[in-house]
Amino acid sequence: MLNPAQIDRWQNGLEEDGMKAEFQKNGTTLSVKPEGRMDAATSPELESLIRAQMEGMTEIIIDLENVEYLSSGGLRILLSLTQDMEEKDGRLKVIHGNRNIMEVFEISHFTDLLTIE
Repeated sequence: MLNPAQIDRWQNGLEEDGMKAEFQKNGTTLSVKPEGRMDAATSPELESLIRAQMEGMTEIIIDLENVEYLSSGGLRILLSLTQDMEEKDGRLKVIHGNRNIMEVFEISHFTDLLTIE
């Protein structure tokens, strides 16, 4: 579980981490807008932050508009969160992936596993 200082650190986006993220709840929807790199260094903490806010959510929207790089670490958390949401009769949706991100999804066949808009 993350403490408030860790949450603030992410929301303010420290440059040496290469990532920051905005979180917004609207009813039972959690919107997450990461910025920077979703890689092995940043993905575990991003996943922890999302999981800390998942209680009672039926939909998670991950907006990848400002993600410049997605590694297997980023793919792993998207798949793990998708599976967890489906177990709770919810869903995870990925939106605004740029051409490079969409290519990663296609090559890895994640287009068959994720809801991507």
